[in-house]
Amino acid sequence: MKSKIFLAELFGTFALVFAGTGAVVINQVSQGAVSHAGIAVTFGLIVMAMIYTFGDVSGAHLNPAVTIAFCAARRMPFSQAPLYIGAQLVGAFLASGLLKVLFPTNEKLGATLPAGSWQQSFILEVMLTFILMLVILSVSTGAKEKGITAGIAIGGVIMLEAMFAGPICGASMNPVRSLAPAICSGHMEYLWVYLAAPTLGALLAIPACCGVREPGCCCVRTT
Repeated sequence: MKSKIFLAELFGTFALVFAGTGAVVINQVSQGAVSHAGIAVTFGLIVMAMIYTFGDVSGAHLNPAVTIAFCAARRMPFSQAPLYIGAQLVGAFLASGLLKVLFPTNEKLGATLPAGSWQQSFILEVMLTFILMLVILSVSTGAKEKGITAGIAIGGVIMLEAMFAGPICGASMNPVRSLAPAICSGHMEYLWVYLAAPTLGALLAIPACCGVREPGCCCVRTT
């Protein structure tokens, strides 16, 4: 079962980073043919597709901040976090590595960088991930995002947030989505913002979810 979870998170995160940051790269090399709206839609649709594909296997976290928040909310044991995060890292770096091979002259490979101050992007990333994790906690069962509505709700929130906040902060909401392109492209300035802010935002969503729902419905360990 662990091998299936590892592969599901690896394939799912690979697809997310390859399609999402690939849309950013192709938009640049094609002089805007994809468009900002197209990039936002791509991120939303690929996440939705991966939830429906792997949600019943691993929960389709595809995001270390989500995995850490699920552990902190006692939806899954912390002992499983290295398996999930390791798979997510491998998938993300494989995707960015392939994009580097396909587009060797592209400078950033879809890396996220603040358009304004780092403080502005930090706050935006915290709030974006807070909203995203609040939705995930509400539509998931245990640590698994599955069911008819989960993919639509989560993919829709990602698309919405990328649509309005992407031009300012990149709307990462995902440490590995930013880490892999940053390292593969060599653009690691302000990378810490995209590692710390999404994790903080996801953790802040836990008490918020517990505060508006019945006691125990958000923070429950599942077996």
